[in-house]
Amino acid sequence: MLVKKLGNLCRNFADKQKVTVRKALRMAMEEEMERDKNVILIGEEVGQYKGAYKISEGMLEKFGPERIIDTPITEAGFTGLAVGASLNGVVPIVEFMTWNFALQSIDHIVNSCAKIRYMSGGDLHGRIVFRGLNGPAASVAAQHSQCFAAWFSNIPGLNVVSPYDSFDCKTLLKASIRSNTPTVFLENELMYSREFEVEDNFNNPDLIEPIGKARIMREGTHVSVIAFSRMVGESLIAAEQLAKEGISVEVVNLRTIKPLDRDTIIKSVMKTGRVVAVEDGYPTSGVTAEILSIIMESPAFDYLDAPAQRVTAWDIPLPYGKVLETAALPQVENIKKAIRNTLVGFKH
Repeated sequence: MLVKKLGNLCRNFADKQKVTVRKALRMAMEEEMERDKNVILIGEEVGQYKGAYKISEGMLEKFGPERIIDTPITEAGFTGLAVGASLNGVVPIVEFMTWNFALQSIDHIVNSCAKIRYMSGGDLHGRIVFRGLNGPAASVAAQHSQCFAAWFSNIPGLNVVSPYDSFDCKTLLKASIRSNTPTVFLENELMYSREFEVEDNFNNPDLIEPIGKARIMREGTHVSVIAFSRMVGESLIAAEQLAKEGISVEVVNLRTIKPLDRDTIIKSVMKTGRVVAVEDGYPTSGVTAEILSIIMESPAFDYLDAPAQRVTAWDIPLPYGKVLETAALPQVENIKKAIRNTLVGFKH
């Protein structure tokens, strides 16, 4: 009997499903396109080339060229077309090869889309998702490496989502497609091939997560580390290494940049009394600055036992050279140092 139980346990462990971020994004789009015939995917190379990063592989064959639409290299053109379509019942998913290129279409995203519900008194609005890779990749230089989380969170009328793992990507992309608020969905190229274990219900087409709700990735008692996107993974590594020294780190995955989950941030800081905010965007007017402002203005401030810390990229265009690129971006050691800074004089 014991041998049988052990065998089943080993078999279940071996059968644990792992899904890449790339596949999770594709699953989300396919399931929503099957659910709603008005959902389309539009962008450069999304069809015949199967996506610049192979996110949409197989979707052209499955849904046809009327719903998987290849466009010329003109972000302003296809974004304007998609925004107009969204106001007439179509639900576009607009893919940018990189959010840096979306600057060509920022007038449509901000003025034609984000503000239209307010400016029309609620008469005009539509469902639309703008998605693509955001933030640093690997040696792709300054014009391909900027984080736009803070930029778009400054625009009224937009949701801004920045997922970490496969679960986040699938459930939050589905929620974004169903949302009546235009959504900026910020992915990261370095995460596309990462595999994550998922639960048995991951294939359920009705599995979605609410926009605006953070997720505690690791419980802790000494310090709260608040991060988003790939910096969640770096923070988890730092937490694991510091656990060997007896330091208990709680890691909060924001998932949504706008609206921020203020309640989870505040409760975590009130629990631990210390906080480190982490992003690979710029420090000036960044997401981490907003996080620390929330803490200062909330009841959590009275619970702080040490000055808040933040870890960000350097305030420079990201260098191309690998050594300089690494030096300009947050690393695990930077996060560990910031955590230790909050624990000066604390005996754990």
